[in-house]
Amino acid sequence: MSRIGNNPITIPEGVTVEVNENVVTVKGKMGELTQEFSGVAVKVEDGGVHVARPSDSKDHKARHGLYRSLINNMVAGVSKGWTKELELVGVGYRASNQGQKLDLALGFSHNIVMNIAPEVKIETISEKGKNPIVKLTSHDKQLVGQVAAKIRAFRKPEPYKGKGIKFVGEQLRRKAGKSA
Repeated sequence: MSRIGNNPITIPEGVTVEVNENVVTVKGKMGELTQEFSGVAVKVEDGGVHVARPSDSKDHKARHGLYRSLINNMVAGVSKGWTKELELVGVGYRASNQGQKLDLALGFSHNIVMNIAPEVKIETISEKGKNPIVKLTSHDKQLVGQVAAKIRAFRKPEPYKGKGIKFVGEQLRRKAGKSA
């Protein structure tokens, strides 16, 4: 059984947390995020955010940990931000960006052009002799993860040679090829 919901969330300097009825608003130097909640009580007191559940029912226990984690991710996002890095592994795989448009060459007959949400900052790194890297940064953890998953879905890594789009540091399960 998880007891994460009982831990208080410390509020760093420069971050404000407001609770109005069933909406939490977190503001910081990176931006502003809001989250609706239900089934729990959220209080801001003595430099921290406390999430409490009304009973020990299964539903309340689940929401307790969920909303505590979501609020913690919001606080961390508006203070430090979240970053995901994707690596393009494969001969001829390239990535470039013009503003919020990501242009991917992934071995298909055409390039894939994707519009990225304005809240996400995108950066492409191409060095000679190394795989291209797409770096996504934002204050919203859910949005960064969603955009990264959408990019990865264009060409998932295959298990034989490892070609495809993978997260930096991701361990792939490799298979042996045909035995001669």
